[in-house]
Amino acid sequence: MRRKETMPDFVFRLMAFSFKIMDLFSSPVSILDNLEIKAGDTVIDYGCGPGRYIKKASQLVGKDGVVHGVDLHHLAVATVLKLVRKENLNNVNAVQAYDYSVALPDQVADIIYAFDMFHMVEEPGKFLQELYRLLKHEGYLYLEPGHQSYALAKEKILTSGLWIILVETRYFKCTPKTVT
Repeated sequence: MRRKETMPDFVFRLMAFSFKIMDLFSSPVSILDNLEIKAGDTVIDYGCGPGRYIKKASQLVGKDGVVHGVDLHHLAVATVLKLVRKENLNNVNAVQAYDYSVALPDQVADIIYAFDMFHMVEEPGKFLQELYRLLKHEGYLYLEPGHQSYALAKEKILTSGLWIILVETRYFKCTPKTVT
């Protein structure tokens, strides 16, 4: 049985197409302006999908920063790699996640954002543990509830015991708890 996080290829293609249509009417990338991404930062776009935010994130971190587009779906990784070549995004890497695990070092990221995907995560504790491992202790996680209730998403974050929620808006801005 396939996990719901790894949708069938035709569903991924349909989703990517629908994003292109939606983006003609309203660009989603303005949300990145509110995330405190600075030149030189290392950013992880977890659940990057077809790479809607990748180019803007690449511009924000500049030539001295790095963006890791991470996804469980092989077509997402392939799509980001195509975008990297097409747009000459030398500071972007596409990374395949396996069962939430990402082949990146501990505490590598200054910022992690995960938009419109948290509702698909079947094991939120495991997922949030991996994000905790990847994020620097002074970094920020921006997590959008996705297609689940705000209260349920908040409960999942707090139940993990790993995060302090600093701000609750369209997304949760979190920082790692110091775990002893």
